[in-house]
Amino acid sequence: MSKINVGVVGVGHLGRIHAKLYNDIPDARLSGVYDIDKERARQIADETGCAMFESFDALLEAVDAVNIVTPTTTHFELALKAIEHNRHVFIEKPIATREEEALRLIGAGNARGLCIQVGHIERFNPAVTALQGFDLQPVFIEAHRLAQFNPRGTDVAVILDLMIHDLDLILHLVKSEPVHVAASGVNVVSHNADIANARIEFENGCVANVTASRISAKKMRKMRIFQQSAYLSLDFNAGKADAFYLPDAPGASGDMDFLKDLGQLDAADVKRVIRYKQLTREGVNPLKDELQAFLDAVQGKRSVPVPADEGLKALGLARRVLKEIEHHHQKWYAAHPVNL
Repeated sequence: MSKINVGVVGVGHLGRIHAKLYNDIPDARLSGVYDIDKERARQIADETGCAMFESFDALLEAVDAVNIVTPTTTHFELALKAIEHNRHVFIEKPIATREEEALRLIGAGNARGLCIQVGHIERFNPAVTALQGFDLQPVFIEAHRLAQFNPRGTDVAVILDLMIHDLDLILHLVKSEPVHVAASGVNVVSHNADIANARIEFENGCVANVTASRISAKKMRKMRIFQQSAYLSLDFNAGKADAFYLPDAPGASGDMDFLKDLGQLDAADVKRVIRYKQLTREGVNPLKDELQAFLDAVQGKRSVPVPADEGLKALGLARRVLKEIEHHHQKWYAAHPVNL
């Protein structure tokens, strides 16, 4: 199949990286970029050797697919317009700000047989893809995603900005419906919650405790997964996972049998060996792999790896967290009236 003509919409910090990566993917032809900041768009167009379009409409006429890397509040309008022009769409997470918007995008895309992929990049992190040989049956998950303050992304709460990465990944790993959510959050430097915590209980009994902050002194992206006879620690920054497990329990196959013995655990009359292995994959560029997967889906080589309906599920859970935070705020202010 011939190359896919791709246009990148929004060439800020992340959009610039998207544009440069398309030049490195054989299946792609970077046709052009568009940004409301014309000077920035011209700069990135010069860097990447593509056209700079004066309008979104003009870009749509020149491409087969669009890559939307704009503020979350613009995702729906831009994606819907692209779909109505019969263009395949890659949307950075979250898919939209409201579930009703995501549903409209899904309906419009399905009606035209188009690919819509949501940019939940942690699905492609080597700390996650290296787990493919492991039988995951989580009982408890704890996630921390902490970042230093950056004004970029503050148009939405930290739940839609950062926490949604972990919400999507947890839904992907647990494969069960959330039945109860409790959450709290605080606005510190912006008009939206900048730090938040959520406890999520799933229908199958799994519980997840998720914390996100964009006002941290240190950067952290970690997730710990506990299940019967196994513990996994994922470091998304380092792109690796540490696996500890008891070999006579379900939970591993293939090369997982070659873990290092850490010692012996006495349990009554039974002695069980504890094994360890660091799981990773070398030479992985998660964003490039994500974009390649999108192009493969457009060409019919594979299904969309993070389809719009899964983006909707992550958004739906994020909205539940936001609702619980608002409920928690109301309770707190009712108990702590402010005297003006």
